Amino acid sequence: MDKKKVRDYMTYDVVTVDVHGTVRDVMDRIRKTGHDGFPVVNGKEVVGYIAARDLLFMSPETPVEEMMSRHLIVADPDMSINDAARVIFRSGIQKLPVVDQENRLLGIISNTDVIRSQIEHVSPEKVFTFMATLNKLHGINPELRREAVPIDQLIPTQSRIYEDELEGRMYEIRKGLAEPLIVIRRPGKLILVDGHHRAIAAKKLGIKALDSYVIEVNENIELGLERTAKAMNLHNLDDIKVLDYARHPLVAITHRLVRRP
Repeated sequence: MDKKKVRDYMTYDVVTVDVHGTVRDVMDRIRKTGHDGFPVVNGKEVVGYIAARDLLFMSPETPVEEMMSRHLIVADPDMSINDAARVIFRSGIQKLPVVDQENRLLGIISNTDVIRSQIEHVSPEKVFTFMATLNKLHGINPELRREAVPIDQLIPTQSRIYEDELEGRMYEIRKGLAEPLIVIRRPGKLILVDGHHRAIAAKKLGIKALDSYVIEVNENIELGLERTAKAMNLHNLDDIKVLDYARHPLVAITHRLVRRP
C-alpha cells in the first residue's frame, strides 16, 4: 500500500492573498513570486483561490473577494499522494490548498510535487519483496533482469484501471518520468505484475516497449498470478477495462463551497 502522504510533499511556506485586498495586490504578488495563483485567506482560514487569468480586463482596484473562486477543491494532509495526483489530473487544477478540519491553511500541493513523489517512488525494493514472496510460496530463487519488454506480449493480471490515473501515466511517459514495469517471464509468457496503467498509457501513445524489472521464473509451476489472469479471462492489454473518473473511490478529497466572509 502507498504510505506517502500529502504532508510529506506539500510546500509549507505558502504565498497567500488577503480577502480584503485588491487586484493590484495580486498583481504585485505575481510580479514578486512568479506564481500564477494564490489561496485567498481571511486570517488563517482559506476562503477562496485566485488565479492570474481571473485578473484579465479587471480594474486594479477591484476587490479580491469579488473575483476569487469560492468553490474550492482542497487536500487533507493525511491524504494519499496518489489520491492527490488523481484529483489534480482529473480536475486540471495545478495546485491544491492543504487545510485542516477548520479550513485553516497548512500548505499547498502542486502537480510538480506529485511528479517529484512519483520519481522518488522508482525503486527495486518492491521487486525484491515480490521475489522473496515467490521464494516463500514456491521455494524458487528467480533471477532479476532490467530490460525493455514488448507491451503487446504482456499478459495482464488486473482487469480494470482508472482514466484519471491513466492520464497521469501518459503525462509521465511523455516527460520521461515513468517508473519501470514489474514483469514475470515464464517460458513463452510475459506476465505483468505491476504497471497496468503505464502499459496501457504506452499503448495509447504508440510505444512498443517499456523499461521493466523482469523476474525470470523457469521452474515448471503455475503461479497464482497466472491463475488470476485465466480466471478473469485476461490475455492481453485489450482485455483491461478503463473506468471513468466518477467510479474511482476518492474517499479523502473534500469539495467545499466556501461562504462569503
